[in-house]
Amino acid sequence: MAIGGNSFIPASLGLEILDTLGHGARSTIYLVREKSTTNRYALKRVIRNSSADQRFMDQATLEHDVAQQFNHPSLRKSYKVYRQKRFFRTREVLVLMEAVVGQTLEQRRPRKMLEVCRIFQDTAIALGVMHRAGYVHADIKPNNILVTDQDMVKIIDFGQSCPTGTRKERIQGTPDYIAPEQVKRDHITPKTDVFNLAATMYFVLTAQHVPTLIPKGSPGISLVDKLSHQCPSPIELNPDVPPALSSLIMNCLEPEPRERPESMTRLYERLEMAIGQVNSEARRKAQSSS
Repeated sequence: MAIGGNSFIPASLGLEILDTLGHGARSTIYLVREKSTTNRYALKRVIRNSSADQRFMDQATLEHDVAQQFNHPSLRKSYKVYRQKRFFRTREVLVLMEAVVGQTLEQRRPRKMLEVCRIFQDTAIALGVMHRAGYVHADIKPNNILVTDQDMVKIIDFGQSCPTGTRKERIQGTPDYIAPEQVKRDHITPKTDVFNLAATMYFVLTAQHVPTLIPKGSPGISLVDKLSHQCPSPIELNPDVPPALSSLIMNCLEPEPRERPESMTRLYERLEMAIGQVNSEARRKAQSSS
């Protein structure tokens, strides 16, 4: 059933709001229905109340532009951007996107090692598609990876994505998952996504965060660069983690990008090795109990 509050949607779009899905920085995301087809979408609304809000409007438009560069089932699709103007200035941006029904890895951390490995293999494949198209996501974190009700991985939020090699004017990223080069405003490359993804895997497996250069709540930038030596390995915190997976994560967290795995393809292959260890351990336990 549609809910009230459709007044901001131009009648020409033929959309009605069904529910509010969530809120972000200066934005609200709604579940909407197209009246002519009953198809359902997600609609992001960003309002400009002051000049400080302009960057959030720019990010919403960027998210759409980036999503247009690839077509993969694990990368959220974006269909249209609508700009609402008043006195010749854009006051609102509406982005019509694919509706995704599921839970983020922040909402539900998988516990079984095979499921963890599969989710991150699917994530690596999707990020590899972005990288081959010349883009870096640059904000991979548990809240930006969903597992749908059909058990599919879906990467969302391309608002901080950029072409490979970009040097940003200001620090962008999520403190508990941010890579050193993002803090230092150095070149953003696929290896930035490698670090962000490893920090995400670390959290999923241990419920703890790796120490980044600007951890959440930090008053400033840390002077310590040896991040991978500032925290225990995943297997030390969770003995169920296979050694190959623990080693992979610590390798991906190397402060120097050149020391990390060279690509998402290599990361996928090493996750396959971890799957082999999980299966071998399961067989060993089955034999010992028989």
